[in-house]
Amino acid sequence: MAMDVGGAKGGVKSDINVTPLVDVMLVLLIIMMIIAPLLQKGVPVTLPTATNSADKPETQDQTVVGITPDGQFWVNGVQVPDADVRARVDDILEGKKERIVLIKADEDASYGRVMEMMDTLRQVGIEDMGLITERKGGAPTGGN
Repeated sequence: MAMDVGGAKGGVKSDINVTPLVDVMLVLLIIMMIIAPLLQKGVPVTLPTATNSADKPETQDQTVVGITPDGQFWVNGVQVPDADVRARVDDILEGKKERIVLIKADEDASYGRVMEMMDTLRQVGIEDMGLITERKGGAPTGGN
């Protein structure tokens, strides 16, 4: 096999070799497919279903408190001991002008644990709280 580099026969060969481009794009696609599920914020919980809930757009600025079925508290995807929840939430909301916290409690979580979290949030000075639910047969929603 001979390779035509240009020169006397026909001039410069200016065809684009797309094979390296396709290789790079496939590698980037695979990386994105692996990383995307890891970027989801929060702890995996089974959300309770509700038919009458309002859609709330998710942004990176939201503060989400998760409550697992065994009663553990998670703040923005990080597990926090009961004694540190108040300080952690206060630190996160310190510089924010909109002090809203969304509570993402598992449907099997104790009602007492949810109320305990709401009391803790009120002690920090947060009055605006929302409960994240899943619409029947649909995607998760946040409602007040």
